[in-house]
Amino acid sequence: MTEVHVEIEDTPHGGHVATVCYDNAEKLNAIDGAGADALSAAIRQAGESPEVRAILLRGAGERAFIGGADIRVMVDLTRETARPFVTALHGVRTALRDVPVPVVARVSGYCLGAGVGIAASCDLRVADTTAKFAVPEVVVGIPSVIASTLLPRLVGWGRAARIVYTGETIGAEQAYDWGLVEALVPEGELDDELVRTVDMICAAGPTAIRLQKAFLREWEELPAPEGVQRSMDYFAEGFASGEPGQRMRAFLDRRR
Repeated sequence: MTEVHVEIEDTPHGGHVATVCYDNAEKLNAIDGAGADALSAAIRQAGESPEVRAILLRGAGERAFIGGADIRVMVDLTRETARPFVTALHGVRTALRDVPVPVVARVSGYCLGAGVGIAASCDLRVADTTAKFAVPEVVVGIPSVIASTLLPRLVGWGRAARIVYTGETIGAEQAYDWGLVEALVPEGELDDELVRTVDMICAAGPTAIRLQKAFLREWEELPAPEGVQRSMDYFAEGFASGEPGQRMRAFLDRRR
């Protein structure tokens, strides 16, 4: 039975980190419509608290992050039932991108199909050397849709096309070289690297981090001239909370 667990922990810098764990370990954390809805709800709920500074997304166990959409369910889909199924998967993408704090994906083992789309929807991806990535939908007769929309901004159009046309599996080192993951560590060191990454996010100004994520999302869609104008709006908005003045004064005081 699929479950989604949420664990909230304090950080040394104040505020909390939420760990969201998708648990269908017996099936390599394969995801179906109900599991996708539960995961989306957990992500949205975790982001509702103003005390949450970052979210860590992982799969249960070490064998897989998310091993793709559940083929046992997809085998019986029709044209009519396929749309609500993929809509639920798309809901995870939307939840990850709309949640107001950065989401860091913890990737070990298999990250396949919908799992690649979900990882690509996160703000950062940290993997160990056991990670294996593939988008094999065309092999079983369907196009990749979620991963295909997000991969080009990470790995480029040519490499994205290669991944989705061939369905081939790429290892962790190749994924890192291509820009699919931002950090790669040896097996056994993944959690230490995640702590280091999340700690740096939580050490920053919490208001600034939320504004930064909102602006990055807008910047993806805006033409460059409009993006520059919006950047100035976000810069000015950052001073509304008083956070910059407090942090800059503390920095200057330390230098005296």
